[in-house]
Amino acid sequence: MSHAPQSAELAAFSKSISGQSLKPLWERTVSQKPGTPCAPHLWRWADVEPELLRSCELIGTKDAERRVLMLENPEMPGTSFSAQTLFTGLQIILPGEVAAAHRHTPNALRFVVKGEGAYTAVGGERTMMRPGDFIVTPNWAWHDHGNIGTEAVVWMDGLDSAFTKFFGTTFREDYPQDTQPLYRAEGDSLAAFGSALLPLEFHQEGAASPLLVYPYARTRDALAQLQRSSPLHPAHGVKLRYANPANGKHPFPTMAAFMQLLPKGFEGQSSRSTENAVCNVAEGRGAVTIAGKTFHFEPHDIFVVPGWCEVSFAAREESVIFSYSDRAAQEAMGFFREG
Repeated sequence: MSHAPQSAELAAFSKSISGQSLKPLWERTVSQKPGTPCAPHLWRWADVEPELLRSCELIGTKDAERRVLMLENPEMPGTSFSAQTLFTGLQIILPGEVAAAHRHTPNALRFVVKGEGAYTAVGGERTMMRPGDFIVTPNWAWHDHGNIGTEAVVWMDGLDSAFTKFFGTTFREDYPQDTQPLYRAEGDSLAAFGSALLPLEFHQEGAASPLLVYPYARTRDALAQLQRSSPLHPAHGVKLRYANPANGKHPFPTMAAFMQLLPKGFEGQSSRSTENAVCNVAEGRGAVTIAGKTFHFEPHDIFVVPGWCEVSFAAREESVIFSYSDRAAQEAMGFFREG
């Protein structure tokens, strides 16, 4: 937007109204173009894992409550966000530890990175966590975590806390005990909602998916089948969207989640959209070019793709990449665009 010519009278006028907390629109400096302050960035697992293990030596879950290292965008210091609208953290829990039950208004997802033997309990149901699993924690649902195995377990947390911060609606509450009572058998939600079936008496409550866990084994099989039987997308390879089985929408009202497979040797076309996305490499090695900057990725690396940045993939090995984004919120508000 071009600024109006600034005469001495206009300058005096602007100064005179500033004391009343008024500002002329024609003097605004806010950008009228798409994009965010977020910068493309990659966090290397080889660098982050030692720091996670070191944090275990320095603080316990009782003191930290959640032993999480936040992935903060280098262009957004002090925000705690990896992208303009997304929080990303890596959480580690050791054998015998419990992360106490609480609930909060932000929605949360878990993507299991490494290790087995840990569980999460959400809304009265417990599920074991296995690498590659995508786990749903709806807002205001009681949830706790524990590790009954023999090795450390790491998962990625993704939250829409930027939205609750923006609206001033961030609420949080601790459960009276470390763990919540379990009143649903393990696997109940998968049996009820995980096979394109719904219980006859089911009525959707809330906006998040009623399915607690989307197992990686099922997702991986679906990707492999489609790779064999369907043409590859020129930019995305084989890409699937996680869906709320009750209505076919995204798992959260604010966040979408995806898994994609890039065959070995895949050289993708560039694409862009307005969604801000965080990607976690489940398998494989390759490169991603974001806004002209190329990052070479390996298993468990995490990278952020800011909205309206050109992005393209190249797979040195067959690669599987999980991602989540703010696309659900953008679509709901009519803001989402692809270019």
